[in-house]
Formats: sequence, C-alpha cells, structure tokens
Amino acid sequence: MKSLLSNKEYKQWLLELKSKIRQAQMKAVVKVNAELLLLYWDMGADIVQKQKNAKWGTGFIDQLSNDLMREFPDMKGFSRSNLKYIRQWHLFYNSNKAISQQAVDQITQIPWGHSIAIITKCEDVEEALYYVQNTIIHNWSRNVLIHQIESGLFNREGKSINNFALILPKAQSDLAKQTLKDPYVFDFLSIAGDYHEKELEDALIKHITKFLLELGAGFSYIGRQIRLEVGESEFFIDLLFYHVRLHCYVVIELKTDKFEPEHAGKLNFYVTAVDRQLRTKLDQPTIGILVCKTKDKVVVEYALSDIKKPLGVSQYRLAKSLPKKFKSNLPSIKEIEEELSGEK
Repeated sequence: MKSLLSNKEYKQWLLELKSKIRQAQMKAVVKVNAELLLLYWDMGADIVQKQKNAKWGTGFIDQLSNDLMREFPDMKGFSRSNLKYIRQWHLFYNSNKAISQQAVDQITQIPWGHSIAIITKCEDVEEALYYVQNTIIHNWSRNVLIHQIESGLFNREGKSINNFALILPKAQSDLAKQTLKDPYVFDFLSIAGDYHEKELEDALIKHITKFLLELGAGFSYIGRQIRLEVGESEFFIDLLFYHVRLHCYVVIELKTDKFEPEHAGKLNFYVTAVDRQLRTKLDQPTIGILVCKTKDKVVVEYALSDIKKPLGVSQYRLAKSLPKKFKSNLPSIKEIEEELSGEK
C-alpha cells in the first residue's frame, strides 16, 4: 500500500491533528495541575485547623506524611517538606484576610514549583499575586519567574518618570507606563570601571536575549545605530525596537552618566524623526526611553514637562552593590595574590 505521507492533503490534516492532540494534552496537564492545587489548598486549610484545635502533638506532620505516602505510593507531594509548604502556602495567602475566590482560582493555575518560589521569596500577598498573574500572562518558566522576583520587578515596573499621561490616550498611556521599569537591571553584564555608551550598547546587544527579558514582554529588536537622514545631516539611534502590544516603535538612548536636560531634547528629536520617516498609519506614536546611570527626579520632570512626544527616563543598574559591612571583610586583589603565591 502506498504511504499516505506522500499525499499533501493527508500530511496537512495530520499536522493539524497532531496540533489538536498536543493542545488537548496541555489542557489536560493544566486541568490536572489545577485539581491538584485545589486539593493542596483544602489540605492546607485542614492542616492549619487541626494543628490549631486538635492536640495531636508535634509529630502530626510526620505521621500524616507517612500515612499518606503509604496509602498513595505512586502519588508525589506527600513528603514532610511538601506538606509544610502546603501549610505555608495556605497561611501566606490568608495572612491578612480571607483570600478571594478569584485569587484562589489564579494561584491554582500555575505549577506548584512556581507557587513555592513565590511564597518563599515574596514579602506579601499583593506582590505574590502580581507574579502569579504575570506567570499566567507570559507563561514564565520557573527560572524566569525566580529571576524576575530576585530582580525586584514588582517594585520597578511602571516606575519610570514619563510624560505619557499628557501625550497619549489613557489606554495607551497606562499600557506604556506598565512597560517601563526603573531601574533597569543589567546585572548580566560584566563591564566595570569607566566605560562609554558604545561599550554599554555592545554589551547589551551581545546579551540581547537577557536584555529583551529585562525590557519585558512585547519588545522586538530591530537594530542598533539606526541611520536617519534629516535635512543634510545624518543621525544614529542607539537602539530601535518595536513593541507588539503597544503597536509602536520604541527608541532607546543610553547614557552612562547623569541625566541632563539636553538629553531629553535629543531623544525628542529622534522620536520625531522616527515618526516622520518610519511610522505608518497602522502604528501608534513612537515612544522614547532614555536609560541613564543616575537622574534627579525634579530635573527630569522639568525637562519633560513641555515636550510633545511621549518620553520616559529610567536609571540602570549593572549589579547590586555589596553592603559596606561586607565590603570591609572582603580581601583585596593584592591579598588574594599574596595568598595564592604563598608570600604571606
């Protein structure tokens, strides 16, 4: 019998069928995960109540773990440590007041490993639910989730100084504000000491995947040093992106020193040039982001107040600084060299 794989119609139908099967498998996994976490939620409530009211002693969790694992040997999740996480998970979300059913529905949509990372690394329920919602929206892996928590995304997102509310329609302004962070954390870069904009730009492009992760969902990289002709002169934009949710070009200018008012003027010029030369009728107004080493908030607000293009200004951070009490205890390079050479 001739193989149907040579038949185009069959091959196309087979591809579609495989896709449907995979989608069904994924839905089944999600459903099973949600059912398991709803079970954990009820178990957590029961464990908290029994420990509070029943006088079963300090070995209650150990005994419960042994009994459940003996009864359900093929089912994971009943170890002593996991039962403690289940209890902690329930207590965490009920720390202030009874959690809403909507919130319970959300926290049971993400994998259990993600939930453990969130409750062990977040300060409160508001921060935790922020990461739960973003995990659902962006389908973050556990490693990406942990990176976002440890980089303090909750406290950085939407914190940039900008004039969006004055320039853009409210819906566009709100989304644009959420897109920006302050500061941006470039701790994946190894540059140190004195460096210039080009070196920072080179390093960011070298690590473009991590740079895009830090910028956030929706950014699509177009290029660097984009050449624009204005009149008889040529100009070069540091970095140009397109944001697929905002439906607009995003100009990013890098400054390795403190923000100065003239920086806003130059960025405004670049945004105007992109609007006139690259933007189409299908695109929203171009946004400009200036990322600088340091800034004075009042100076930035003054500089942006009368500008008619949507601009934002954020700082960047290469790596978290060590507290002084730790710095004083660290050996110098000279001391390390002496130790290795046996001179001390």
